[in-house]
Amino acid sequence: MKVGFISLGCSKNLVVTEEMIGLFKKHKYEIVSDPEEAEILLINTCGFIESAKDEGIQTILEMADYKECNCKYLIVTGCLVERYEEELRKEMPEVDLFVSIRDYDKLWEKIDNLINGKDDSDELNYKDRVLTTGDVMAYLKIAEGCSNYCTYCAIPYIQGKYVSRKYEDILEEANNLSKKGIKELVVIAQDTTKYGIDLYGKDRLAELLNDLCKIDGIKWIRFLYSYPETITDDLIEVVKKNEKIVKYFDLPIQHISDDVLKRMNRKSDGNTIRNLIAKLRREIPEVILRTTLIVGFPGETEEDFNELCEFVKESNFDRLGAFAYSAEDGTPAAKFNGQIADDIKEYRREKIMEIQQEVSTNKLKDKVGNVYECLIENITEDGEYFIARSYMDVPSEDGVIYVKFNNDTMINEFVDVKITDSDEYDLYGEVVEY
Repeated sequence: MKVGFISLGCSKNLVVTEEMIGLFKKHKYEIVSDPEEAEILLINTCGFIESAKDEGIQTILEMADYKECNCKYLIVTGCLVERYEEELRKEMPEVDLFVSIRDYDKLWEKIDNLINGKDDSDELNYKDRVLTTGDVMAYLKIAEGCSNYCTYCAIPYIQGKYVSRKYEDILEEANNLSKKGIKELVVIAQDTTKYGIDLYGKDRLAELLNDLCKIDGIKWIRFLYSYPETITDDLIEVVKKNEKIVKYFDLPIQHISDDVLKRMNRKSDGNTIRNLIAKLRREIPEVILRTTLIVGFPGETEEDFNELCEFVKESNFDRLGAFAYSAEDGTPAAKFNGQIADDIKEYRREKIMEIQQEVSTNKLKDKVGNVYECLIENITEDGEYFIARSYMDVPSEDGVIYVKFNNDTMINEFVDVKITDSDEYDLYGEVVEY
């Protein structure tokens, strides 16, 4: 039978979807990209924030329409099911099978019973994973869950406590990815900097990155979601000394006001964050810094918000995203006093992004005239430009570099690009050496 997949939410969820694709492929199912062709449709959902829940429900309803055509079975998995399985079963009879995260060990048993009336068991396995991110880049997930218990976040309640993968399994998967031609590894977890503490009694991220650098064929290694309080001198030194590790730190700080950070149950305060930013720029002058912020958290005063605005101006983050606080079921912050009206939250989010747009515009202007090694990934629809990334750009999250079209054999190649122009979030350039 033909199976189609839709993966919603974060890159960590995408890795699980890739393992699901591998499981079906292992059992001789044909994988298709067009839902109209699929006899089985599987949606792997996200349930992190309200907008993700809305997207998941809308996607399920859209895919249910295909059951009047070719589709025989609609299967829904992931975080949304973990949080709202009972309600979904009542409200969405179109779905033939719901599988929550806690039942992933029984995933194939449930699917095989639905489709074939059998109870054969099998497990999700990174060795069977089918990549969906192209021929050059792959995500490398090093842990599941989270134990930080930030008061706004539902992830610990959905996915459970932080569980590191075995060190040797990660290295084996990275070696296998390299043998498949992967040149860029993006190391991910909910909190990468806590890798190893639960399994080995100590943080082993720096050691892991160092060992990943020894793998032949891998050219770029980047790691995301590194919390400020657990960025060690050892980690900074490993990034400094290894050419394969891109000089890029993703710091999800969420706020700068000490009062707000305390209510969020964050482990850093404003001074810690400011000092870390200064240290990273001092130790690694070419470093790119990225962050995410939450505005409109319960009790956020005008003073708190103004402090955040000034911080965004002074900190000069290369990449920054802001989100309006979303009260999530089951989280402590959803019951806090001082909930802020939606229109105020949205105003504050827009204000932060206006400030950051000016910051980004000015920072990108400074890149004009520089030459960067870039990965050519695609061509624009009009055929005028290659779409490329440098070490400064996380796939699917940051801006891109539009490179004047030259030769289509450059796809998936690393080339030197001279920057000729810029706008608010993207750069433009031309190949100077190939």
